[in-house]
Amino acid sequence: MKNNKRFSVHYSLLAKSLKEAKEKAWNICIEQTIEFPYALVKQEYIKHTVVGKIENLKIIKTGKFLADISYDEKTTGFEFTQFLNVLFGNSSLKPGIRVEKIILSTDLQKLFKGPRFGAAGLRKLTGAYNRPLICSALKPMGLSSNALAVLAYKFALGGVDIIKDDHGLANQSWAPFKERVVKCAAAVKKANKETISNTLYAPNITSDFKNILSRARFAKKAGAGALVLSPGLSGFDIVRELANDNTIKLPLLLHPAFLGGFTSSPDSGISHAALYGQLARLAGADISIFPNFGGRFSFSKAECKSITEGCKIKMGTIKNNLPGPGGGMSLDTIKTMKQFYGNNVIFLIGGGLFADGTDITSSVKKFKRLVI
Repeated sequence: MKNNKRFSVHYSLLAKSLKEAKEKAWNICIEQTIEFPYALVKQEYIKHTVVGKIENLKIIKTGKFLADISYDEKTTGFEFTQFLNVLFGNSSLKPGIRVEKIILSTDLQKLFKGPRFGAAGLRKLTGAYNRPLICSALKPMGLSSNALAVLAYKFALGGVDIIKDDHGLANQSWAPFKERVVKCAAAVKKANKETISNTLYAPNITSDFKNILSRARFAKKAGAGALVLSPGLSGFDIVRELANDNTIKLPLLLHPAFLGGFTSSPDSGISHAALYGQLARLAGADISIFPNFGGRFSFSKAECKSITEGCKIKMGTIKNNLPGPGGGMSLDTIKTMKQFYGNNVIFLIGGGLFADGTDITSSVKKFKRLVI
């Protein structure tokens, strides 16, 4: 694809023959743009520019093909939501089509700014260099704001880099959002002064649209050091809005809740690399949380490795972010995880820290020793 005014999407296609694969790829070109009978189009500009183009089509293995389809960047209206629509709008409703990789045009690389901090910025904020960052979560749901604040204090005393709200903590009566955030932020601030460290507290601001920005600003004012958001519930564009908002300027942790259906099939949906890597990063995620292999979810080593590649694949000047494997991890797995992921990662252990059998501060200190 030589025209830098077009962006490209690689789709894997299930098809019995090359002929069927070509037909399927051509249908994507139409479906993702004009959604109109091509034979009835009279305008040459629409035919040759607006409609998607098959740039390449090759066989991957028997019954599966890879199609490189390009789209004129103007079809996006230079809006993130419409970009997602052109990427995989109607075609997401059809079986046997999967987004594998995204290649942006030059102008889209400039338009989608990506993470504000990125991997390097997170290291500067936390002071964690030359090792994986470590993160834990406030849980379980049902604890009071006071109990969660005590837990946050103990986590921070242990030197964890980031303490996040569990993604299920919202505005429940036992720990209302504003009360919880004020108390937990104060607890972490107290521990940071005592330890001369810089643990970041990240409250979960996932909510109805009308609440998200106000909660982000409230959290910032209360002393939060980062924010947690689930784009599968609230949408990807609000992540972009938060990342670009100069009144907030906080790192964003993206939680994968409600996104599992996109990647559960190897033949339909969106690849792990494209969704948890590229799209999370394009939206502005500084950390992309995903289920680690070997835990209570079904992600494989290959899928997890592909996410790490998506977090750093070249996309103009868009910053790399940090992959955040979690979900069923324990201290016993850290050595293996470090060998697999290296240092450019943030490890998330929640309930596994409590299973260590010691007090939570000691468990965090042990966690930290294991990643150095």
